[in-house]
Amino acid sequence: MAEVILKKGHDKPLQKFHPWIFSGAIDRVEGTPSPGEVIDVFSFDGQWLARGWFSPQSQIRVRILTKDADEQIDSNFFKLKILRAYEWRKKIGIAKNGAAFRLINAESDGIPGLVIDVYKNAAVCQFSSVGAEKMKNEFVSILSQFKGIESVYERSDIDSRKYEGLPLLTGLLYGKEIPDNIQIEENGIKFLIDVKKGHKTGFYLDQRLNRQKIIPFSKNALVLNCFSYTGGFGIYAAKGGAERVINIDSSSFALELARQNFLLNGIEEEKVEFFVEDTGKYLRECRDRGQKFDLVVLDPPKFAESKSHVYAASRAYKDINLLAIKLCKKDGILFTFSCSGHVGMDLFEKIVASAAVDASRRLQIIDRLFQSPDHPVDIAFPEGGYLKGLICRVL
Repeated sequence: MAEVILKKGHDKPLQKFHPWIFSGAIDRVEGTPSPGEVIDVFSFDGQWLARGWFSPQSQIRVRILTKDADEQIDSNFFKLKILRAYEWRKKIGIAKNGAAFRLINAESDGIPGLVIDVYKNAAVCQFSSVGAEKMKNEFVSILSQFKGIESVYERSDIDSRKYEGLPLLTGLLYGKEIPDNIQIEENGIKFLIDVKKGHKTGFYLDQRLNRQKIIPFSKNALVLNCFSYTGGFGIYAAKGGAERVINIDSSSFALELARQNFLLNGIEEEKVEFFVEDTGKYLRECRDRGQKFDLVVLDPPKFAESKSHVYAASRAYKDINLLAIKLCKKDGILFTFSCSGHVGMDLFEKIVASAAVDASRRLQIIDRLFQSPDHPVDIAFPEGGYLKGLICRVL
């Protein structure tokens, strides 16, 4: 087995169980490991530290799989990881027959670069590391043995694969052809999911609990649902008794699916509006005509793909929050989110606070929001806690 020897003093993150070794921490590589090969990691003074996947093209040169020297990395190793993850989600009531949930959340579930989302009888996978890509057939075989899984579909059309030297791929990997729309139920609300063309694997499962929290604020409210995608927060608001829900998204495809989802849940057409529009532009138009809302939702896409993008992302988050705060009525409610892993909760709160100052409004934080429990975050891997949000009362 090839070996990676770290520079002196660069083993501290690994000793604290962080799952990544960056290229700059490596003193030398002994042997000629191929992309995705399992290699051993040693400290500068020769102490065995860990075993993981080697990625020669990525800045994340090694992704750790185990710190147990006796543990073999084979199909059974990964099968046990997946079964353990499934049993945990079953225990907390998320992994039910016919449900939609995240089965594997990459590093935080001990399989770096692998995401598996389950939508009823279909498992949808993203392989974002070269190691996970190399083990793809084994993962498909494991999933095919799960009771109720009839299809395994790949959605590896994510930019992060480029850093691993991997092409973007989508398509059926096992079983029955997947229909254009899969109907799921979440907290008693129905959604049509397009796993082939939708964002991520088709749906934002990480907002499961946060969507519920909009219901108490929705009674008789005029709601502006920004970056609405397929309707999520807007449908919950309508179910909570909203007087009217305005959905804004730049994708006509997403809004057409949102329209179907509102109808699927028996929400009257006259209570809903849809606008294919740039959200920032729409917010400015509302400001200019003096329109006000009881409840505004901001759930934008990731603005910071890397640390180098944090400054520009912070400006973008501030701009949309400033506009949203101005559009809230007195005692209105703002649900605001960031899914940029490089923007932590502390920074996000400072951004929103700065936006409130510039809007000449005071805010009260009612709640802090995070990703749902089927998206766990390993405490040694804070990068996994990408989703954060605030519920604010605008004074």
